[in-house]
Amino acid sequence: MKTSIDGIKINYEQHGEGEDVLVLHGWGASMETMRPVIDALSSRYRVTALDFPGFGGSGAPTEHYGVPQYAALTYALLQQLGIQKTHVICHSFGGRVTILLAAQHQQMVGKIVFTGAAGLLKRRTLRYYLRIYGYKAAKRLSRGRTVKRLLKPLGIDVDARVKNAGSQDFRALPDSMKKVFVRIVNLDLKSRLKEIKSPSLLIWGEKDTETPLEFGRTMEKLIPDAGLVVFSGAGHYAFLECLGRFIHIVVTFFGG
Repeated sequence: MKTSIDGIKINYEQHGEGEDVLVLHGWGASMETMRPVIDALSSRYRVTALDFPGFGGSGAPTEHYGVPQYAALTYALLQQLGIQKTHVICHSFGGRVTILLAAQHQQMVGKIVFTGAAGLLKRRTLRYYLRIYGYKAAKRLSRGRTVKRLLKPLGIDVDARVKNAGSQDFRALPDSMKKVFVRIVNLDLKSRLKEIKSPSLLIWGEKDTETPLEFGRTMEKLIPDAGLVVFSGAGHYAFLECLGRFIHIVVTFFGG
C-alpha cells in the first residue's frame, strides 16, 4: 500500500487482526528483512510495517532528515492509519526511531521489543580518530590539483581514498543519503532512554558486532522497565537466526 507523508511516498503493509504491532526495520534494509516476523505474528495481531524513506519501495528523504524526522513520519503514519496505541518490534536503526517515538509519545506505545537496536555511540578508539582525520585531510587535498599531481607518482590516489573512505553502509549510499546517514549515526540517544515508560524487552545476539551486547546492557539499565535476553552465538540478526525462539518470546511478552 502507498501513502504520502511530508511529501514523501511511503510504502507500507498491514496484515492480520487484533492488537496492533508496529514492525520497524534496520538501516539499509526494508520491511522484507522483517518478513518472517510479520508473517509469524499476523495470525495473532494486526501488524503494520513500512519501508523507511530511502529504502524499499518508499521515496527518498530530503537532506535535512535525521532520526527526529523519521520518528515524526512514523508517528504521522500511525495517526493516518487511526492507530491509537501499538506494541513495537524494532531492529537496528528502527531502534533509534522507537526510542524517540516512545519518549515523545508515551501514550501511543505499548510494549517494545528492541532487537540489536541502535541509538548509542560506540566507544571511539584511537584508530577511529586517525581514520576520521585521515579522511578529512584527504578530502582537503583532493581539492588541490597540484597536490594530487605531485602525489600521483608516489602511488597515492587521493580521489580514490576519499571515495573509499567510510563504512560499507556509507559507501553504498547515494550521495543524497550520505548527509542523512552521518547525522543519524552521530546522534546519541542515551539520554532519552529514561523517558521510555513502556515495558521493554531487549533481545540481543551474543556476538553482535554492529550494535554490541554492551548496548543492550546499557539500555537495560537506563530504561525504567526493561529486561535483557541474550541469544548465545547469534549476531546482529539474532531475530532471524533464532526465529522460532524469538517469536515465542515476543508472543509471551505481548500476550494476545
